[in-house]
Amino acid sequence: MQGINFIVNDQQEKVAVVIDLQNYAELWEDFYDSLLAKQRKDEPRESLADFKAQLIQQGKLDNV
Repeated sequence: MQGINFIVNDQQEKVAVVIDLQNYAELWEDFYDSLLAKQRKDEPRESLADFKAQLIQQGKLDNV
């Protein structure tokens, strides 16, 4: 595939990839977002209401 190149080790196993971001920026963003979501899946959650309350308390959001 043009714009995507694999780096291989001495055993010819793929160990890395170089992606032309001018051609595949959206694909990379989707891939990266997926990795972040998987990495954070076990992090504690907080409700939207609690988050908004924190922002209001910090003066970063108006109480509308």
